[in-house]
Amino acid sequence: MGSSLTESEALLKLKSSFTKAGALNSWVPGSLPCKGEVGWDGLVCSNGVVTDIRLGGFGLSGKIDVDALLELSDLRSISIMSNNFSGPIPEFNRLGSLRAIYLSRNRFSGEIPSDYFANMGSLKKVYLSSNMFTGNIPSSLAQIPRLSELLLDNNQFNGTIPSIDQPTLALLNVENNKLEGAIPSSLAKFNASTFEGNVGLCGEPLGNECNVAAVEQPAESKNSNTSKNMIIGIVVAVAVLLMIIVVIIVRSRKKKRDEFDVLEHEKRNSEEHVVEVRVSQSGSSRREADSIHRKGSSSSRRGSNHGKGNMAVDLVMVNNEKGVFGLPDLMRASAEVLGNGSSGSAYKAVMANGVAVAVKRMREMNALGKDHFDAEIRQLASLQHWNILTPLAYHFRKDEKLLVYEYIPKGSLLYLLHGDRGPSHAELNWPTRLKIVQGIAEGMGYLHTELAYSSIPHGNLKSSNILLSPDFDPLLTDYGFFPLINPLDAAHALFAFKAPEAANFGLISPKCDVYSLGIVILEILTGKYPSQYLNSNKGGTDVVEWVNSAIAEHRQSELFDPEIASSRNSIGEMKKLLHIGAACTESDPDQRLDMMEAIRRIEEVQVEGGQEDRTMNVLPSLRDSYEDIFPQITFEARNSYDGLGGLSRTRLESHSFVSQSSGRPSTDDNFVFAIP
Repeated sequence: MGSSLTESEALLKLKSSFTKAGALNSWVPGSLPCKGEVGWDGLVCSNGVVTDIRLGGFGLSGKIDVDALLELSDLRSISIMSNNFSGPIPEFNRLGSLRAIYLSRNRFSGEIPSDYFANMGSLKKVYLSSNMFTGNIPSSLAQIPRLSELLLDNNQFNGTIPSIDQPTLALLNVENNKLEGAIPSSLAKFNASTFEGNVGLCGEPLGNECNVAAVEQPAESKNSNTSKNMIIGIVVAVAVLLMIIVVIIVRSRKKKRDEFDVLEHEKRNSEEHVVEVRVSQSGSSRREADSIHRKGSSSSRRGSNHGKGNMAVDLVMVNNEKGVFGLPDLMRASAEVLGNGSSGSAYKAVMANGVAVAVKRMREMNALGKDHFDAEIRQLASLQHWNILTPLAYHFRKDEKLLVYEYIPKGSLLYLLHGDRGPSHAELNWPTRLKIVQGIAEGMGYLHTELAYSSIPHGNLKSSNILLSPDFDPLLTDYGFFPLINPLDAAHALFAFKAPEAANFGLISPKCDVYSLGIVILEILTGKYPSQYLNSNKGGTDVVEWVNSAIAEHRQSELFDPEIASSRNSIGEMKKLLHIGAACTESDPDQRLDMMEAIRRIEEVQVEGGQEDRTMNVLPSLRDSYEDIFPQITFEARNSYDGLGGLSRTRLESHSFVSQSSGRPSTDDNFVFAIP
């Protein structure tokens, strides 16, 4: 079929097939879908053409006009997750060049033809979870040569699982369907949670053997049948007798068990009442760190005594980079508080083998059940990029989650910019800051590609969530949390919701991440603590308003941190980056840069000129050469950490958010440095 429509006409034709398409107000005749920073919402462009459609969470419904999509010859992925589409699966199989389709969390139903994927050889990612699909899993999925991610969970698929043996398959989920039969040996590498919720499945991952099909025997004589019936009767009688004996034993012990439970319950309540003391109330970071030991141990006892209680018995490892360890190892580790925030706390734990990890207690990750939570965390752990920090393990409770990461001793970008005045801060010259910004941009580009199905792939980008390696390579953390957090809590837990369109109208999109990136760029260039990080109106600097005013008055040179302003030969490049930061923080998302355009511009900024600049080498990442990671640390917690210096001696009086009596940040819960 030859192309008969322009790209703009094709997209408008697609829009017309939707109902409730108010979120696509930027899709209007007379404008170009791809025109730098003023491109249409929900589109990703490359070289002036649309390559990806990302309409996740736009509230859309109606029919999807695949004929219109056929006109987009460079289209490589489409995401319509978390909308209200229904009916049979659209004919996306007519788009043979697609590399990814994301259809999860809609109301699609019916059977998918077995040969649906036969002509989609370029596909790598197929997300069909949380719909109402029925029938067999399409056998043509086994014909996709480079399939890497396949999510079919929470549907009504039945029958057996086809033998999908592509070595590229790294993520699979078929839980909560009506599947039966043996799990193919090619999929035995996946754990039990991948297959749970299918009562008819059996095989190695689930720990249950499959029954060998009965072989039909010749007819036997009447006497032989009578003998077999007698044997069966005897076996049944013995089984009933054993059950009666077991019931008697259980009842005889129940009274003693009940008495023990009462004593243990009183003891546990007493312990938790004693140890649950906040750092801000007692001033003792050690005491708060001890609480994770007590609560973890107590919860482990509950798990072992009562089966599936509030907390699982052990950690679930999702990344073995630092070896394999369990909850008992963490319980025995020496621990100290790194930071506290509105959604949780962070601790450093040094285990007996010397391995240091950071443990985050998250209180608001209650949007998903255990199985879906496991799938999301494993997906985050599967990411591989030198500017991305992946989780090592998690611990699931209904009301609270533990996330375990590596620990980095150098600290966060926030700490080095605003809290540290030692040697590390002195090294934050212009070449180093540019290196950090460009590393952040690379990481964001990777996340926006790998998590393209999400409305906000990162969701919580800010300087406290950017850690620095010994060579100042940035590592992004706390990304991909949006699906895990209750919608009512997301607005104050995730910084992306500070973007004007999200804060004022509740509209979220990948451009909220662009706004967050712009704030970080302006923070790095000016050295000012952004007031946008605060939930109150007290303290910090409104870097967006300040920078825009200076640009309008042609006094950009006055904005730069004195620590880098001395690099006179690089002022021109600094101004370029400043204008990129300003373009990323436009209040109107239609006027804001999209992520890929922002990254392209950032990559074009150079160090240039200056003797000081020439002596600074931008070193390659040594991501695999260090052992520790992840100190998202409050100033107060850093003050208690030997080796990082006493922050009470640091002069921070220039920031209005610092307590005048102590020289430390205010303990107001609205002011959080470390944990969002």
